[in-house]
Amino acid sequence: MYLKKINILNFKNITDKSFDFNQRINCFVGFNGVGKTNILDAIYYMAYGRSYFNPVALQNIQHHCDFFVIDGVFWLDEKEEHIVCSLKKGQKKILKRNGKNYDRFSDHFGLIPLVIISPSDSDLIIEGSETRRKFIDSVISQMDSQYLQQLIQYQKLVSQRNALLKSFAQNNYFDAETLEVYNEQIEVLADPIHQKRKKFIQEFVPIFNKYHQLITDNLDDVDLKYDSQLNEKTMKELFQEFLPKDRAVQYTSVGIHKDDLLFELSGHPIKKFGSQGQQKSFLIALKLAQFDFLKKQKGIPPILLFDDIFDKLDENRVRKILELVNLDTFGQIFISDTHGDRTENLLNSIQQEFEIFKISDETN
Repeated sequence: MYLKKINILNFKNITDKSFDFNQRINCFVGFNGVGKTNILDAIYYMAYGRSYFNPVALQNIQHHCDFFVIDGVFWLDEKEEHIVCSLKKGQKKILKRNGKNYDRFSDHFGLIPLVIISPSDSDLIIEGSETRRKFIDSVISQMDSQYLQQLIQYQKLVSQRNALLKSFAQNNYFDAETLEVYNEQIEVLADPIHQKRKKFIQEFVPIFNKYHQLITDNLDDVDLKYDSQLNEKTMKELFQEFLPKDRAVQYTSVGIHKDDLLFELSGHPIKKFGSQGQQKSFLIALKLAQFDFLKKQKGIPPILLFDDIFDKLDENRVRKILELVNLDTFGQIFISDTHGDRTENLLNSIQQEFEIFKISDETN
């Protein structure tokens, strides 16, 4: 699988740009602010139907324009797949596959396996548990459409239960039977979601450890742990125990929507005890493990996007990453970098096909 070509129109700071891509490695080089990352984000958009960097869709339309269009052609399963993402102000976002609109964007999820590695991945460490849950859910959903639908339904029911709890407080009454109706529906969904997350982490951690050891020469003792209230108690038990609190705070304080993924260095949170280099190596290993996991599940190597990957890493770690990229297990790769000479020298050293695109303000 690979992306053959793309046309980007009025997306962020890109007015109108087209590219025909190499099947192996493609590099976008240029100064900061010229749109290198936005090109990668446009590629990401076609796989996920949304931006990796800005979830507010309207803000991805170029200033003073009314719409954006991202139009790409992939080679997948021995045939072309034409994907178009577009948004016009005042209208719903449109996602098309071979000229046919998707009724549900979730139906597209997983068609084009893709992994991005970016400086903004630091949010996985510094932000709250929701960011890390989204990482878990994104990986599982690409291989399990039923999981995605269960998750959507679970979130909908929790929102409805929250509204009910708020109504109880505002109107100074309590209806245990109505609340139980929501509890039972949530309980039915919570267990399979929890079990799938638990199974995923059990399979994922050894892959993560393998990549982290390769990148760092096994210098750091790191770990991933799945933290869930359902590890110890059932959803029914949690609802009973925390009912007084839920009524007081007027929202659902327990459940799989409180799960977290703990990132540890020598048994301590890497957020507090890891250096910048250690944190970045941890995140790169995490994303390469995501790549490996999806490849095994899908049977094809995902497209891999490296955004500004060479910043803040020492030469040895960059070399380790390039050695991994040079393996035949990897497919099409996109790289952005501010130093064209550095990129070209590094790529020449790994003896792979590549194409370099020089990006400047004039190319937009």
